[in-house]
Amino acid sequence: MDDMASVGKISASSDSVSTLNSEDFVLVSRLGDETPSTNNGSDDEKTGLKIVGNGSEQQLQRELEDVLMDPSVAEVTPGPHHVGEGDRCYPTTAAPPQSGPAPPKLDMVLPVQGAQEDDGSVSSPGTPVPDEDSVVFSKLTYLGCASVNAPRSEVEALRMMSILRSQCQMPLDVTLSVPGVSEGTVRLLDPQSSTEISNYPIYKILFCVRGHDGTPESDCFAFTESHYNAEIFRIHVFRCEIQEAVSRILYSFATAFRRSASKAPLLTQAPPLTPDSDVFTFTVSLEIKEDDGKGTFSAVSKDKDRQSFKLRPGMDKKIVIYVQQTSNKELAIERCFGLLLSPGKNVRNSDMHLLDLESMGKSSDGKSYIITGSWNPNTPQFQAVNEETPKDKFMYMTTAVDLVITEVEEPVRFLLETRVRVCSPTDRLFWPFSKRSYTETFYLKLRQLERKSNTDTLYEVVSLENETERERKKTTASPGILSSASHGSMVPSPPEDDEEEDNDEPLLSGSGDVSKECAEKILETWGDLLSKWHMNLAVRPKQLPALVRSGVPEALRGEVWQLLAGCHNNDHQVEEYRTLITKESPQDSAITRDINRTFPAHDYFKDTGGDGQDSLYKICKAYSVYDEEIGYCQGQSFLAAVLLLHMPEEQAFSVLVKIMFDYGLRELFKQNFEDLHCKFFQLERLMQEYIPDLYSHFLSIGLEAHMYASQWFLTLFTAKFPLYMVFHIIDLLLCEGISVIFNVALALLKTSKDDLLQADFEGALKFFRVPVPKRYRSEENAKKLMELACSMKISQKKLKKYEKEYHTMREQQEQQEAPIERYERENRRLQEANMRLEQENDDLAHELVSSKISLRKDLDNAEEKADALNKELLITKQKLIDSEDEKRRLEEESAQLKEMCRRELDKSESEIKKNGSIIGEYKQICSQLSERLEKQQTANRGELEKIRLKVEGCEKCSVLFSKEGRLKAVSAPKEGSEEETDEEKEALQAQLREMELELAQTKLQLVEAECKIQDLEHHLGLALNEVQAAKKTWFNRTLSSIKTVTGAQGKETT
Repeated sequence: MDDMASVGKISASSDSVSTLNSEDFVLVSRLGDETPSTNNGSDDEKTGLKIVGNGSEQQLQRELEDVLMDPSVAEVTPGPHHVGEGDRCYPTTAAPPQSGPAPPKLDMVLPVQGAQEDDGSVSSPGTPVPDEDSVVFSKLTYLGCASVNAPRSEVEALRMMSILRSQCQMPLDVTLSVPGVSEGTVRLLDPQSSTEISNYPIYKILFCVRGHDGTPESDCFAFTESHYNAEIFRIHVFRCEIQEAVSRILYSFATAFRRSASKAPLLTQAPPLTPDSDVFTFTVSLEIKEDDGKGTFSAVSKDKDRQSFKLRPGMDKKIVIYVQQTSNKELAIERCFGLLLSPGKNVRNSDMHLLDLESMGKSSDGKSYIITGSWNPNTPQFQAVNEETPKDKFMYMTTAVDLVITEVEEPVRFLLETRVRVCSPTDRLFWPFSKRSYTETFYLKLRQLERKSNTDTLYEVVSLENETERERKKTTASPGILSSASHGSMVPSPPEDDEEEDNDEPLLSGSGDVSKECAEKILETWGDLLSKWHMNLAVRPKQLPALVRSGVPEALRGEVWQLLAGCHNNDHQVEEYRTLITKESPQDSAITRDINRTFPAHDYFKDTGGDGQDSLYKICKAYSVYDEEIGYCQGQSFLAAVLLLHMPEEQAFSVLVKIMFDYGLRELFKQNFEDLHCKFFQLERLMQEYIPDLYSHFLSIGLEAHMYASQWFLTLFTAKFPLYMVFHIIDLLLCEGISVIFNVALALLKTSKDDLLQADFEGALKFFRVPVPKRYRSEENAKKLMELACSMKISQKKLKKYEKEYHTMREQQEQQEAPIERYERENRRLQEANMRLEQENDDLAHELVSSKISLRKDLDNAEEKADALNKELLITKQKLIDSEDEKRRLEEESAQLKEMCRRELDKSESEIKKNGSIIGEYKQICSQLSERLEKQQTANRGELEKIRLKVEGCEKCSVLFSKEGRLKAVSAPKEGSEEETDEEKEALQAQLREMELELAQTKLQLVEAECKIQDLEHHLGLALNEVQAAKKTWFNRTLSSIKTVTGAQGKETT
């Protein structure tokens, strides 16, 4: 690699070395003897597990069991940033994080490390620097160091860089020496004398970072180190006079961690293994996953005709690479150096784009190394593979993975060129049984280098070619950073659904889709049968076996399976299940381990912690508690998963119990699998009768039934075969019993006879493991197999005969055994039984102690509750006494109120009577005054009439009055008579005014009486309200009488 070309790319793409993704896992292992221990000085430090991000320790231990068991595995931390010509990311070592939010302690003095911190191989400060393979940088200024709590946090590192740059008062000019290997040491040198000021071993440096462009810290860089046996983490900050040198320095740090040629020595010094040849074969598979819109990623399918991946635009994707070595001495893959992607083929290295790494590590079986990276297709560089592809066309996509292999000098790049098509979002992309990965075979030719140490083996790469290039006899050698030849054409994968599948990977359990569509006539037939069956559940309909042999419709399987198993009335089992899931299971770890391996190809069970795995865990746990003799056995989870796909977990548990007990499946697990071996003997005897030539062939190659049929009997074919076939087998099992396994097994052997007769021992085992399950992915092949199985007649009488033969044979074998061997075997059996009984005794004792403790706790809780209830009772009694006192007080107040009401009532009655008499007197006076007034007026009118007549009869007076009685104007001499008339009128008017005044006074008295009546009515209303509040019966009657009296008196007053 050209270092200068790499420098330019670092400055634009990388700000830090060893920046971790949120889901990365870091393995921390003990270094070699020359490396000081980071476990507080202890030399006994073992491989440990450090988790960075969102993972859990249990999850990682399950995923990386093989890695954790190997104490020689080197620690690796993938980084997400791309660097250099090959667009590499920088890994570095890991250290346990310092906990506790402590404020940064600034130290402007350069710490000097003494020689006692390292081995004698590291020079002490002040001594001349020995010659070593390193890069020296001058014109640097040391700004100081400070303690940090998060040594891998880029944010904290940049913050400390800013603080030290602004507060540095005594900068120190230094020269920096960065080694080229991970066993070296970073040294600070005096620029004048070239003497060493301080040194930092590479294994102690955890993180490197540079200042962001456009900030005052753009000319600075820093690295963090574990100080004093990893108890303290410190950051050292430097400033470069030449800003462009910062990128070159970070590149040199990355080079120091690029590989580790020397590993920790083994406990026993064994001579290195020598390879059989100089060619190492690897198979590399590519799988693309897309966001399915439900928060998970599902593998995309491939076009059957063109062998191209079918993608959807705008969806987040993941690239998964599987690398497996298939020949020669095993080479250990240390880490992934980068996962790159580019549209097109024959692309240049500079056109490749780095993907963010999510995880890397060995598979659960330890055979493959798996790298997963996230791909956002909406970025501009991937625009070509994010636009819909025209119909009948496709495009190419190139994927590269760079791996660091322990014993290979330089990283190795595997390059995959695949076809892709971007389809419309409405297209159906996920076809059942479609092949979803692309696999290529690579041949890596290595040459061993001469080494001084006999314990180290190091190879250099001579060439790397894929299968296509090898066939075309084109060899491409790459002495530097290797990549597979990008000028070769892509080899199409074999057809997806071919029966002669050349892929050696076995079929994943839970594969295949089962359609719920069914002919209307079949559904009507089943509907009629179920209607009749529900009328009498104790008797199976006669036509049921014939219908079951044809297969139960998928939509009805849940109901039919429960009826066949006799779980139609299982309320007690449902309640028992809900109790069992609350108890602890002694086999919890085994159950948890198997759950992730059950039906990984099925969407319902593939998500860790999802609803499917949660229900499956509860069923297996409940059964392990329910059946204490057998407990949980491997294979039960597959059968439980099949049941869960058709019914709720409570009903699935009930059917599982029926199959284990009533159908005799649990007998296979008892007495050291004695009944299972009997089944193997019966199967071989049936083969001898039905397929004698295959039986003879198996005898000749030494292939016994237990070598290939164990899983058939223990899991009822649920572990490896497609779901369509599995469901049909469960139909027959529930209808006809466990003997149907013999029918299916013989049918499988018959249909595969030609292939098996040509196979040797290894070939036959491989044929049973891979091609046989894959052959029945086709629904048509599965139907033919089940028809053949149903057509084979195997009588129970014959099976009983073979069972007797087996037991007779076992007895003969036991008799032929030497007495000592027989007694030893019997002794072992008794010891096992004794151990089992002791274990049961211990369990019972533990349960007894637990029960006593639980009862004691319950008793204490009951006593505490009783004390609390007694306190509440005392409080309640006190409240009762207070309530009775309050009641007596209220009764006294009520009596007083009654007495007051009586007095007020009497007073009101007397007032009413008095007012009534006054009103009557007023009325009488008024009537008398009215009569007197009328009489007076009548008398006055009569007198006036007499006077008028007398005036008219008098000549003198007639002159003074008119006929109407009005006074005429008279002369002066008549003044005397006029005065007399006026006096008489005035007397009359005065009398009239007196009468009017007397009438006005009478009316005033009447008004005053009415006001008093209203006042009394107001007081009466208040009394009524008080009486209603008291709610006393006698007062209601009193009020009614008061209302009656008041109403009557009011009417009289009116």
